[in-house]
Amino acid sequence: MNRGISNGMIYFFGALGGLLFGYDTGVISGAILFIEKSLHLNSFTEGLVVSGILVGAIIGSAISGPLTDRIGRKKIVMISAVIFCIGAIGSALSSDMISLVLFRVVLGLAVGGASTMVPMYLSEMAPTKIRGALSSLNQLMIVIGILLAYIVNYIFSPISGWRWMLGLAFVPGAILFIGMWFMPESPRWLLKQGREQDARSILTHLRKGIGVEAEVREIKEANQKEAGGWKDLKAPWVRPAVWVAIGLAVFQQFIGCNTVIYYAPTTFTDVGLGVSAAILGTIGIGSAEVIMTIIAVRLIDRVGRKRLLVIGSVGMAASLFVLGIVNMLFHSSAGAGWTTLVCLAAYISFFSISWGPVMWVMLSEIFPLSVRGMGMGIGAVFNWASNLVVSLTFPWLLAKLGISVLFISYGVMGILALIFVIGAVTETKGRSLEQIELDLRNRNELKNRYQTAVGK
Repeated sequence: MNRGISNGMIYFFGALGGLLFGYDTGVISGAILFIEKSLHLNSFTEGLVVSGILVGAIIGSAISGPLTDRIGRKKIVMISAVIFCIGAIGSALSSDMISLVLFRVVLGLAVGGASTMVPMYLSEMAPTKIRGALSSLNQLMIVIGILLAYIVNYIFSPISGWRWMLGLAFVPGAILFIGMWFMPESPRWLLKQGREQDARSILTHLRKGIGVEAEVREIKEANQKEAGGWKDLKAPWVRPAVWVAIGLAVFQQFIGCNTVIYYAPTTFTDVGLGVSAAILGTIGIGSAEVIMTIIAVRLIDRVGRKRLLVIGSVGMAASLFVLGIVNMLFHSSAGAGWTTLVCLAAYISFFSISWGPVMWVMLSEIFPLSVRGMGMGIGAVFNWASNLVVSLTFPWLLAKLGISVLFISYGVMGILALIFVIGAVTETKGRSLEQIELDLRNRNELKNRYQTAVGK
């Protein structure tokens, strides 16, 4: 590898896909207010435009997971960058609803690939002690991308410039492709392919020569225990990781997090704020996301993943309950509008310090190396599918139930998520990826011994 490349550059470009992920999912929240008039959308076609990216993300996650185990992490990130560029230009030039939805699906392919690849690439490059923080850079880039999208929306809102809003994603996409060209491949993937010398060289650079031999030996020992493929993913000892991944992925969405990102301006206008104030309000929410995610990066390797998930679940549920009750009592008043802004800012702050980064970090940690790509793909598919369900149903549920009942319902999901975390999630802080894999094996062996003893 190029010795002039610093670790900081590796982690920056490794996480840059997250910025595109955030920008392309967040920019639609303000752009849709103008697309709706320009392309004459109704509530159904508005839902199609917003959620087209999610359909593509489901497909992208499903494809990129297995592909990355075959052709490598770096190549999938570069392919995603190219697709980001194509989708951004295509969306900006769309002349009707159908072409816009199709290019939003294309963008989704890249978003799905990035959501699978970025946290995995970062976790496999990072040393154990700061793996959570470095993997959380993905979420930090996502929320910076969302905030950037909100700012761009505000800048171009006076001229209804939704095409500029969508098209500017081309710039970071091009930067990501060029930057990743010079970045190294994951040393863990290289060792799995038998390219020990290349892997050793990259690890020596990343670790400054400290502990490289022990890490190489640990990875090789883990590789010898399984061949990879769907057979390993379905193995009894891997199933707990699969169920935890699915649970984390589904609950992250069913708590309602992306309704804030996609429909925040719609929510604000529904409670009485003007269009400009609504878009400006999203900048406040985006700023809270960035600040709290920076805090999460500093806390995740100190406090631990599970504890942050518990704190986040309680905080989000409480914020949603207050939001729902206040709007039930004082609907459409100025006070209700600003209370909504405060509650959503509190909600997104708790999300950003917990479920936002921790879910993706844990998905990149809990699977064995041989099936990590497929495991990440499964988690990402369930995450994007849940995202699609929540996003498609939000406008309809908002119209049928009203903001109060809807957000109280999301609060109830927060309580269920809390129960799931306490009962099913195991802490991964401070353990190497190979130690986490060994723990999975050991727990399965203990379970088998217990069942055998009970059977006798």
